[in-house]
Order: sequence, then structure tokens, then C-alpha cells
Amino acid sequence: MDPWTDICKSITAATGKTFKIDHRAAVRGGCINSTFRIAGGDRSYIVKLNAADKADMFAAEAAGLEEITRVNAIRVPQPVCPGANRESGWLVLEYIALGRGNNASMRALGQQLAALHRATGERYGWKRGNTIGATPQINTQSSDWMAFWREHRLGYQLRLAAAKGYRGRLQQDGEALLEKLPAFFAVYRPQPALLHGDLWSGNVGFDETGNPVIFDPAVYYGDREADLAMTELFGGFSADFDAAYREAYPLNAGYARRKTLYNLYHVLNHLNLFGGSYLGQAEDMIGRLLVEV
Repeated sequence: MDPWTDICKSITAATGKTFKIDHRAAVRGGCINSTFRIAGGDRSYIVKLNAADKADMFAAEAAGLEEITRVNAIRVPQPVCPGANRESGWLVLEYIALGRGNNASMRALGQQLAALHRATGERYGWKRGNTIGATPQINTQSSDWMAFWREHRLGYQLRLAAAKGYRGRLQQDGEALLEKLPAFFAVYRPQPALLHGDLWSGNVGFDETGNPVIFDPAVYYGDREADLAMTELFGGFSADFDAAYREAYPLNAGYARRKTLYNLYHVLNHLNLFGGSYLGQAEDMIGRLLVEV
């Protein structure tokens, strides 16, 4: 079943203005969904498309974008409508024309991310689960950050890895690390900050005026260091960004120890999504963390 007729109906219902597609083009980027830019009349949208069983994933992403928008700290594409028919699920988003950032753009990104992180909740987690890539992300709320990270982040990913056959050293050392987590939080109690949750350079852009835009979030409330750590995992964030963030919202001295702990979550997720090429990296990270405690 062609989803585009139903997508047009969904846009029409959400906006109150009839929409018909004059032009549709695939957009590069991402490995989970098919993404398109559609245009009709004077309006353009981005459409993320997948199977019908991904409709809840798209609804959670829309809710995450709304959560970030509520803070009014940094720009995100506005969700127009998630939807589904019997064969397809989709999320229609505001189309933002992207340009090229510069040093001032990266400084603005650091300042605006710091402002986002100053928005805090009462507990860690979030009101609903979502996804990190294609993996379910469990956001059951908790008043104990260390327990949340142990159970719903590292522990969950280790259990997925075991189910996929990654046992041996990964599981043995992983269990030892879970037991030693208190050593990383002996004198540190982070506030539950609003996080993007999947903050690598591929999820950051700049509009045509150079203003930062972040997208594809995996929102929850947690230690802001988890977002900052991911900016260091795959690169793409400049020294201007880092300096501007730290000036706006200085980091705890223990961040240098904990950032590997936070990035381990994403490396384990890559192992579970993309296979054994990430196994050695995950084992090495766990080994380094165990040496520190």
C-alpha cells in the first residue's frame, strides 16, 4: 500500500490546510528509517518512514521533540504529525534548510546545550520509553541515578548482548563493572537534566543563519555528562563548542572518569545493532573502567 496518500491526509488533518505532494526526494542520512523531503505549494516537510510497527517509535520521537521545544533553549524540527496505516508508520517534521556552521555557531551550540541541560525534572528517566537507534530505551523513572544507569542502560545492553551470543569476557567484566558502579558516584549526585540522549555530530546541524539545530533525539532526564560524553565519542564537536559549554555550565571534576562509563552504553548499543566489530572496543572500555576502581 502506497503510504503517501495517507501521509497527505495526516498532514491535512494536523495543519487544517489541504496538502498534496508536488515533489518528493530521498534524503541521505541515518540507517534506521527511509527519509524524504516532500513539497507541495509553498510548504515543505521531512518525512521519516518505516514499517507500521514503528509507529510508537515515531510517536515517542515527536514527544521528545516537544519536550525539548518546551524549554526554548535550542532549535529542533517541529513535529507535524506521527501516523500509520496497516503497512507503514511515519513522522512528518518541519523542514529546516541547513547551511554550514562556523566557530560562532559551535559556540552557540555549547551555550544552548548548556541551557537545555539546566532544565531539570524531579526524577531520572522519562514519562515514556523510546529508542536509541532501533533499540528500545527503557526510561522507567527512578530517584536513584546510579540504579537507573545500572539497570536501564548498561545492564539492559549487556543482557541484549548476551542474548545475541556475546558472552565470555564481556559479560564477566560487565557484571564486575555493574557491581563497582558506586565508586563512580561516591561524592557525585547529578541533577536529572533534560538530555538529547543521542548527541553525536550526525544529529546536529545549523540553519541558514548559522543557528544550531538538533534532531533525532532519544530524550530522557539524566546526568548531563552523558550528553557531553557522547560529543567526544565520535568527534565532530570543536574546542569552541566545549569551551562555550563549560563556561556556561562548568563540569564536575569527575567527568573525565565517568565519560567512558557513559559512552560504554552507546558502544554496547552499536555492538547489539551492528555486530562484533564493536566487541573489542566494548571490552577494552570495561577493562579501563575496572582498572580505575
